[in-house]
Amino acid sequence: MKALLLVNDRRGSRTLDLSKSWIIASLVLTLILAFSAIAYIGYIAGKSRQPDVKQAGLVDWRHIIEGSQDDIARISQKANDDLNALALRLGQVEARLTRLDALGGRLADMAKLDQGEFNFVDLPAQGGPANDDQIQGDMNGFMFRFDELQQKMVEREKQLLILESLLINKELSKQVLPNGKPITKGWISSRFGKRLDPFTGKKSSHHGIDFAGKYGSDIVSVASGVVVWSGKKQGFGKMVEINHGNGYVTRYAHNSENLVNTGDRIEKGQVIAKMGSSGRSTGPHVHFEVLRNGRVVNPAKYIIASK
Repeated sequence: MKALLLVNDRRGSRTLDLSKSWIIASLVLTLILAFSAIAYIGYIAGKSRQPDVKQAGLVDWRHIIEGSQDDIARISQKANDDLNALALRLGQVEARLTRLDALGGRLADMAKLDQGEFNFVDLPAQGGPANDDQIQGDMNGFMFRFDELQQKMVEREKQLLILESLLINKELSKQVLPNGKPITKGWISSRFGKRLDPFTGKKSSHHGIDFAGKYGSDIVSVASGVVVWSGKKQGFGKMVEINHGNGYVTRYAHNSENLVNTGDRIEKGQVIAKMGSSGRSTGPHVHFEVLRNGRVVNPAKYIIASK
């Protein structure tokens, strides 16, 4: 194969005869130079874009970190808020326990009970703001305080139940124990013990206390109990007899009218009869007796005990 190359210059036209091998070598060299140029251009372009890729990656990581920091901040704030709410509730419970202790102490004082057995001690006042560094320590402290508070609550419950039982028994004892006068208006006209009999003028034993007053005035029970007698009895006239339990019995005699019947339950202070002069009597009065285990006792100490 031959190629004809025409060349024009000052010296005129010339003809060059190119062989096949020379033409192939020229084409190969041209292709090598072209591929090299393309590769270099790609390298330069890629290198110029590499900082942008790295910058975009850094921006993405920065967004992730900022989002994580926001999540951590929200979680920390929620934990702190929960801790503050827990502290508030704990303070409220402790305040209630303090008031409960104060009430228990007053009840123990009123009931005149041994303070050593019923020791209601107030919790000390506590408070102050919390900071983030204290959260973990405060949680442990809260759990300890909750355990301590629970133990105190159990102790207070036991003490108050015992105190309630004692107060109820004390109140019941007060209700069933003869206490006070059998009248609302009147005066003592004859005391318990030896005296001159108003009918014979001779010394005799008087087994009760007489309260004089206006005819028809109220006669009241000095304690709760059950009526075991309501009717007439030799020497006593119309009489009411009440059993109060624990060996105590009271009698109310010389009534003009009995207002209760045998078997009736009676409350302390209830009107049971009207004052009169029935039976062996010189005028309107109530003969008041107290018996303890079947034996008459001086009613004076039960009357005085009510003052």
